[in-house]
Amino acid sequence: MANESACGESDITQAVDGVLKDFVGDEVAALLALDPALEPLTGAAMNAVFAGGKRMRPTFAYWGWRSVAGPSASQERVLPALAALELLHTFALVHDDIMDGSPTRRGQLTAHRALAADHSTQGLRGDPAHFGVSSAILVGDLCLVWADKLMSRSAVAPHTLLRARAGYDVMRAETIAGQFLDVLGESAREWTLERALRTAQLKTAGYTVTRPLQFGAALGDPAGRAVSAAFERYGQAVGVAFQLRDDLLGLYGDPSATGKPVGEDLAAGKPTVLLELARSLADPAQSAELDKLLSDTENLDVARVSRLIQETGATIRLDQMISQRVAIALEVLDRAPIDACARAPLGRLAAAAAWRNT
Repeated sequence: MANESACGESDITQAVDGVLKDFVGDEVAALLALDPALEPLTGAAMNAVFAGGKRMRPTFAYWGWRSVAGPSASQERVLPALAALELLHTFALVHDDIMDGSPTRRGQLTAHRALAADHSTQGLRGDPAHFGVSSAILVGDLCLVWADKLMSRSAVAPHTLLRARAGYDVMRAETIAGQFLDVLGESAREWTLERALRTAQLKTAGYTVTRPLQFGAALGDPAGRAVSAAFERYGQAVGVAFQLRDDLLGLYGDPSATGKPVGEDLAAGKPTVLLELARSLADPAQSAELDKLLSDTENLDVARVSRLIQETGATIRLDQMISQRVAIALEVLDRAPIDACARAPLGRLAAAAAWRNT
């Protein structure tokens, strides 16, 4: 997505992966030198970092930086900071999978499940599930430490990195706030469409699009307030569209493409935007049936729930909401005070985030 000859740079995904491989390889070697028994920890961390993924956050950060740095600036000095966002993302995914009890991620066992399986294979004492969860928490924590360490290797002026890190810290706090709302939603007796959208804004929009864009822009021009404001509007629109698409994929997507089971959020009792939208649109009979079906998450009839949600018109309405947000994002880009070389790639990123199949 980021290979744009107009900006004179190579594929940012490849560049980020190269930085990650060198950095994580060195960090793993240092840990194993402490004690070879750390191999399950380092192995799980490496699997989590390199198990695939779209590298969306570094990509948005790259175009945030390129938007103010222009086509001639070398990306090498900011690559460590961009790659650090992927380590932050890995931390969030590993912990999210623990909280959700997810069995798979990207088509393979999640970290806590894989570590539990290793416990059983090795014949260790104690409860494999407890070992898996405890160890995976440490895997996530390790990736968070790595993110900060890698970011510090960026070859930018200290005051510039400090300014960029201020936004990075806001992003981390907002992500935790959104994650808590996500967890709370599973237990709350009542939830609203407004709160579901707010959760999407905090947990996904800011962390996936808005803050990475602003982070990248701050690395290129710490004083670029007009650019930051434009990215706030663009990022909220694209980030929420990304989450709305995620809701649809979670219920109607192809597990072989998404890497996750269909209906996982519903089974966990998550009040997604799609579900809350269906509740708001349902007639009395549909509402009663939906409540009855969702009251038994252990034996959830996912196929029937998915059909019922479609019958309320929620999926059509959600598609409309996604289209509206992409249109807003493109309109913002047309007026944003950014370098021309970044305008078209950011437009394509908006469409890719909103209409992806994985």
